[in-house]
Amino acid sequence: MFRDFDYENKPVVDIVNEMIVDAINKNASDIHFDPTEECLNVRIRIDGELLEYAKVPNFVKKNLLTRIKIISGMNITETRLPQDGAIKNLTDKTDLDLRVSSLPIVDGEKIVIRILNYTMSTAGLDNLGLSDKNLEKINKLIKMPNGIILVAGATGSGKSTTVYAMLQILNTVTRNIITVEDPVEMKITGINQVQVMSDIGLTFGNTLRSILRQDPDVIMIGEIRDDETARIAVRASITGHLVLSTIHTNNSLNTIERLLDMEVERYLLGSALTGIISQRLVKRLCPKCRTSRPTTEFEKILFQKVLNQEVNEIYAPQGCSECIRGYTGRIALHEILIINEEVRDAITNNIRKSELRHLVYNRSDVTSLLKDGLEKVVAGTTSIDEILRVIDVNDDIGEDEEDIKAAFMGKPTETKPKSNESSVEML
Repeated sequence: MFRDFDYENKPVVDIVNEMIVDAINKNASDIHFDPTEECLNVRIRIDGELLEYAKVPNFVKKNLLTRIKIISGMNITETRLPQDGAIKNLTDKTDLDLRVSSLPIVDGEKIVIRILNYTMSTAGLDNLGLSDKNLEKINKLIKMPNGIILVAGATGSGKSTTVYAMLQILNTVTRNIITVEDPVEMKITGINQVQVMSDIGLTFGNTLRSILRQDPDVIMIGEIRDDETARIAVRASITGHLVLSTIHTNNSLNTIERLLDMEVERYLLGSALTGIISQRLVKRLCPKCRTSRPTTEFEKILFQKVLNQEVNEIYAPQGCSECIRGYTGRIALHEILIINEEVRDAITNNIRKSELRHLVYNRSDVTSLLKDGLEKVVAGTTSIDEILRVIDVNDDIGEDEEDIKAAFMGKPTETKPKSNESSVEML
């Protein structure tokens, strides 16, 4: 993975281009340029993990960073303030877009290039790793004439990819679709897309008010990030519009709580909310080198409780020349909740969280993130370590599964990643 470039004889222009193209070919999502006193450290993020890529000597560092700022349209004389830019038409891959961000730090300017790959969105919902059951539920949601559909998850969990894939289906000549985004990540023919510019007063709130006067059928809001946006989005959905948006929450239950914390009126949220799609990204096991191993006591109890299955063997990563530490690529875990009348009444009547959890998850048509993940572990698509890395088992199973918690606390195994040690202590 580590590259050594000929910094003394090769032009900086060629080095920058080669770094970016190589990162794209390696399916990286980000390139980090971290200045230090000794050198410029270059790291690339592949499948969610940052890996060391190159060390640029100090005599080239300034010129290399300046070159990146030039091709991304930044002000090269400004080094004291953060800047944003974009790189277009660097390669023949027209479905790739590069977003650039600079941040002043004590040792210089840190620059991050984000590689936005839209091939998954354009490929459609069928290629997002959804189970047949979950795919059917999403298709049902987007056929509804009004209401609000939220895609929830952490930063970098593929929320925008899912939203754009849904827009691809909704994008017909009979629908007026308007989006308000910051930034517009993917341009789609036939859709009216608005770029937010807060410095001139073109905010999410102001734009949404204007959109409602444009006779829309479908409104897509890039992200619900404040109280005003949440309230306007909910009100738009109850006046006959289908609203799609994303929100930074962990699961369906947390999404409902977050919207209520944003001071959205309960009676409006209960009638407006149509569905919540929660998702996480986990690494995919390399099919060529994965190895099977026996399950631990904790894992056996977990599979029995969540899947009602006795699982004695699962796959684990090994590592080969065609993967990175036993993994290649990523897949999504999904939890899709279609709001029914019971949940609507519960939101409106302000019932306790434990009762709301029971209504949300004790339904035959809801597959939790943990359940979807464990099903993929049994199928050999990912590892149990990846599931425990991205899902808080304590939060997902609720407060009544003491035997799982006891097994988790009492028998930590070497197969569990170190990153879960803090979670063990909290349980």
